[in-house]
Amino acid sequence: MAPVINEVEKYPDILEPVIVVTGQHRQMLDQVLRIFDIDPDYDLGIMEENQTITSIVTKSLQGLEEVMLREKPDMVLVQGDTSTTFAAGLAAYYFRTPLGHVEAGLRTFDKWRPYPEEMNRKLTTDLADLHFAPTQTSVNNLLEEKVLRERIYLTGNTVIDALLVTSRRNFDLGKVGIKLNKDRKLILVTAHRRESLGVPLRNICSAVKRLAEKFRGEIEFVIPVHKNPVVRNVVNEILEDSDNVELIEPLDYEAFVHLMKASHLILTDSGGVQEEAPSLGKPVLVLREKTERPEAISAGAVKLVGMDEKVIFEETNRLLTDPSAYESMSRAINPYGDGHASERIVELILYYFGALDRRPGEFNAKVSS
Repeated sequence: MAPVINEVEKYPDILEPVIVVTGQHRQMLDQVLRIFDIDPDYDLGIMEENQTITSIVTKSLQGLEEVMLREKPDMVLVQGDTSTTFAAGLAAYYFRTPLGHVEAGLRTFDKWRPYPEEMNRKLTTDLADLHFAPTQTSVNNLLEEKVLRERIYLTGNTVIDALLVTSRRNFDLGKVGIKLNKDRKLILVTAHRRESLGVPLRNICSAVKRLAEKFRGEIEFVIPVHKNPVVRNVVNEILEDSDNVELIEPLDYEAFVHLMKASHLILTDSGGVQEEAPSLGKPVLVLREKTERPEAISAGAVKLVGMDEKVIFEETNRLLTDPSAYESMSRAINPYGDGHASERIVELILYYFGALDRRPGEFNAKVSS
């Protein structure tokens, strides 16, 4: 949402942003606010130790009720598929306020994968008045659910806007303790989703351990380890003794973007990384059984490999030993955006309120990429 906020602020005579953060994931939130020079008007401070999804939703609703009563906004804008997104959408509905949903229309068609994100975004669709879809696939999903086409806008994804701005900045990874070895290829691994916990995470770590042993002296693995102790315990148990596996603390957004940029290959269960890495020319192996982002798979930039140790090992090994397979993935076109999604979203908001006479143009992946 950061580049959308920055874009809204370019229209001070027409639009007045009221920025609300929930305070969830405090460490990650604060560094993003700093990087994009954003000063929130409200911080709900919902974070608590061992919080449940129920707590996240109810505390967000209660905090947003006070904001809505005080500010009486003309529109509420939410992004993505988090539980706070759904809570904010519900608050907008209760106050009969138009809702705009950024990154609308993503689907796996399995309410448990990912959990709870799949239902968060489906429920937000039912609440939304404007649907800012990142891809044509997302548009098609919304049309299948009987959303009116005139309420859907194909914009590209704002995550690409943020990525391209950030990746162009100079950044020294040495500042965060990462020393690049020019004689070794770097593989970035991230795994933290709820459905990855337990046996799947052990499989992922075991595959990395086998790969690290096979490519000792050639490959360096870097794993930012999620703060969830369930994740940390498994990762440390299996991988802390591997001398070419570097376990590091989670990175802030800017450092992570530059780590992706320095990587040869990325293994991840993250949704956002599936969109970001292709813009940097990095092949991605997705450590999930299903994905709500099929476009990059169709484009050939991303491959879904699941969470079986043998498959993860074999698919990674193939990209490390077959230059043509690696080349075809690294050169694939990214279907997710051209860096101008935020501009389109704000122009469409202006159009909705009558400040623009003509409906703005939509994202065309074939042209823009």
